[in-house]
Amino acid sequence: MFGALSSWFEPLFGPLSGRGFRHGVHPPAHKEASAHLPIRRMPFPERVVLPLSQHAGAPARCLVEPGQRVERGDRIGEAQGYVSVPIHASVTGEVEEVAMWPHPSGGHREAVVIRTDPRSAQIPRPRLVPRWDGLTADEVRSAVQGAGVVGLGGAAFPTHVKLKAPEGAHIELLLVNGAECEPYLTSDHRVMVEHPERVHFGIRIMMQCLDVGRTIIGVEQNKPDAVARLRATIPADLDITVLPLEVKYPQGAEKMLIKAATGREVPSGKLPAHAGTVVQNVGSIAAIAEVFETGHPLIERIVTVSGPGVREPANLIVPVGTRARDVLAFCGGLTEDATEVLFGGPMMGAPQPDLDAPVLKGTSGIVVLTETNLRPVHPCISCGHCLDACPVFLNPATLGKLAQAGRYEEMTELHLMDCMVCGSCSYVCPSSIPLSQMFALAKGAVRREAERARERAQEQESAEEVAA
Repeated sequence: MFGALSSWFEPLFGPLSGRGFRHGVHPPAHKEASAHLPIRRMPFPERVVLPLSQHAGAPARCLVEPGQRVERGDRIGEAQGYVSVPIHASVTGEVEEVAMWPHPSGGHREAVVIRTDPRSAQIPRPRLVPRWDGLTADEVRSAVQGAGVVGLGGAAFPTHVKLKAPEGAHIELLLVNGAECEPYLTSDHRVMVEHPERVHFGIRIMMQCLDVGRTIIGVEQNKPDAVARLRATIPADLDITVLPLEVKYPQGAEKMLIKAATGREVPSGKLPAHAGTVVQNVGSIAAIAEVFETGHPLIERIVTVSGPGVREPANLIVPVGTRARDVLAFCGGLTEDATEVLFGGPMMGAPQPDLDAPVLKGTSGIVVLTETNLRPVHPCISCGHCLDACPVFLNPATLGKLAQAGRYEEMTELHLMDCMVCGSCSYVCPSSIPLSQMFALAKGAVRREAERARERAQEQESAEEVAA
């Protein structure tokens, strides 16, 4: 299969080795602490906290009340719309409360708190395992949505939405994201090494659902064991290529991965599907496979716990909803000089002011740092480093000045919404200007203003109808 795809690919885009993209940065990987640690399961915590907002799109609607007994895998939150997924109990126990709780994204969100039954074996009750190959594409998508599967790489976009091409788009290629370019994180690495057959099974399901004939798995070259395991287990009847990628950040971003793997560029404001490609994280692919292997919904995930501020790094199977403090306690606790806990990696991760914040479906890692690198912010010196780093060729220096002045409309004209908030510009800035954070705030302000404009237009339309 490798030779077949190479004969199609190489005349167009060059050799299948170490492919990359222009710009980007090279932060230290810091993966040695956990890259070779096998996945193991942590004990069930005393309680779990399951926010009803764990995915992109509308939050789930609560289905339980305090005092109610639930079993692992029971649905406790109902999806609200197509771009939404249900939430399931990750432990057997009793609903303690439905309350506002610290959320990893900041602030407080409605969550279901379940006290774990200490007498339960915590074995999910048998559930119907559908034969995926006997289902239509719509039925596969419905099963994946019903299982609550979302992107496990961080964005938590509902996976079933990616199993259908947007209207007017023709999908030619499935691109599996195994880059895992964020420093410290190794959960995807371990999935590829320990469960390559599961990855290929998930690929088979996606290829049939999307009606595509070819798949590329992009893996950074610093994971040779993952490349070898995936290549050794490729099913003979599937056209799958494992493509080594240049080690560079943000190699795992969708648009960068597409550029590196195919040479194609996703047009501004468009989706990967408009470049003939669907991109799916390797952990999400494995989660799809598990749905049809076990019949169980997404109630646990693999989390890397690493960084100089944690005593015992690990790759753990963690029940969704486990509080950060419980995960860190299992890993020996924090070192005396620990200063910051992040959900995710140091480039795009979210600092956690409250260790009661729970692991979500999209939490790929918990990284503990011993220094925050807080440096004084100085005025921009127009050095141009941020321009050389930006992988989507924006002008972060100019956008930063506009952000400081609150001139968001002008930022939009300069393609603010194409910014991935990857943090490359902030990483290289000698003046320590928090550019990516400023852009995240600006994008939020633009979206809120657009929503207010839609509401005003709807009100005006309603008023005109009444007047007529």
